[in-house]
Amino acid sequence: MLAEALEHLVAGVVDHPDDVSVRTRQLRRGRLLEVRVHPDDLGKVIGRGGRTATSFRTVVSALADDGGVRIDFVDVDGR
Repeated sequence: MLAEALEHLVAGVVDHPDDVSVRTRQLRRGRLLEVRVHPDDLGKVIGRGGRTATSFRTVVSALADDGGVRIDFVDVDGR
């Protein structure tokens, strides 16, 4: 559920919503949501001073039951 919500939020911000994908990985310290976006959209997702990325992290942490969620933003490979 968190991955789908984050993917929906990120797709609303970027210019290439078809290139947005979120992958969930389980780590020892909690879950990791890896967000992949088009290289041209990486700046939009991070935002000025990291404000947009921080907002995404705040919303996802509020939705998470345990709060142990980490989010990494990565551009897609092969572009």
